[in-house]
Amino acid sequence: MINRTLFSISKPIIANIAIAFFVLISLNSRATDTASVADHAVDHLTDSTHNTTHDQGDKPFDPTEVIFEHISDAHEWHLWGDHHNPVSIPLPIILYSDKGLEVFMSREFHHGEAIYKGKNNYKLFKVNNKIKIVNELGEVDEQKTAKLIDISITQHVASMLLGVFIIFCIFLTVASNYKKRGISAPKGIQSFIEPLIIFVRDDIAKPNIGPKAERFLPFLLTIFFFIWVNNLLGLIPSGANFTGNISVTLVLATVTLIVTNVNGNKDYWKHILLPPVPWWLYPIMIPVEIIGVISKPFALMIRLFANITAGHIIIISLISLIFIFKTIAISPVSIAFGLFMDVLELLVAFLQAYIFTMLTALFIGTAVAEHEHDHSHDNEHAHH
Repeated sequence: MINRTLFSISKPIIANIAIAFFVLISLNSRATDTASVADHAVDHLTDSTHNTTHDQGDKPFDPTEVIFEHISDAHEWHLWGDHHNPVSIPLPIILYSDKGLEVFMSREFHHGEAIYKGKNNYKLFKVNNKIKIVNELGEVDEQKTAKLIDISITQHVASMLLGVFIIFCIFLTVASNYKKRGISAPKGIQSFIEPLIIFVRDDIAKPNIGPKAERFLPFLLTIFFFIWVNNLLGLIPSGANFTGNISVTLVLATVTLIVTNVNGNKDYWKHILLPPVPWWLYPIMIPVEIIGVISKPFALMIRLFANITAGHIIIISLISLIFIFKTIAISPVSIAFGLFMDVLELLVAFLQAYIFTMLTALFIGTAVAEHEHDHSHDNEHAHH
């Protein structure tokens, strides 16, 4: 019975992942994002320390510059090396201007040092990671740049593509195995995925939603695995944790808002539009209820963004202590705490996926809950 249920779940979850993927692809912007990993920081920190040591005129090492560099998106996938000699994977640049569509690879910018001459002259500004149209002298043409649409495959988008591909592979494999073997003891990847699916179903969906839990289970599974897998990808060396991008958490929260309110029953909307209070309090209570509807997913957005971003900033800050104090003596303490934070981030990756999914289920459960008591008494009381 469990295996049949899991097989039935595996099909719709793939469709839901696809929906979430296209929504995120369309709305994702290059806002603030999680730092990739500590080894990137070491490369930049080492280079900065080298310059500070050998060039007396250089300013002291500034960890803020390194941190902000690693919590921003990029038009290339950095692997290793410092900013003078980086080793990176070029990503597609897709631009639409008044002269039409142009597609080329980010290597044409030579890490922001060169101007790409296509239908327009384009330059990548590393300060804010923006592509702008410039003239022959390299001066920005603000009028043309204002009309430029950048839909490039950035590092965050590429990371999302990788995460979605991994999820597709996992669930296509699981669904195929259930289809071939039917009711039998799970093996391989099934033995790992099945407890997680049952956990989401029995400990998140059913307690918070009730009898209608099966209807929303594919959506909850999609949210859980999408966040969890991409959180884990951010902990891999040279990975980009795009769940620290507030644009991504905004879209996830918006999807939750839409699903919750579209499925809200008459009792849910009656409580919002006709709260059980005296009628003369309606001008105050109705706006408060509407603000509450919006603030719930807003809290989801901020919680996921802040927790994921903070963890990676702390890791880079701990490693930066070695170069701030300019002594190797502090390295054991710095590395030990950094390693502890890395291990803690494994827990946080799962915990944030669980919290986001659990609160989503709670909001949906509130919207679809059936109230069996008669509301006539409440209405009568409200009009007295």
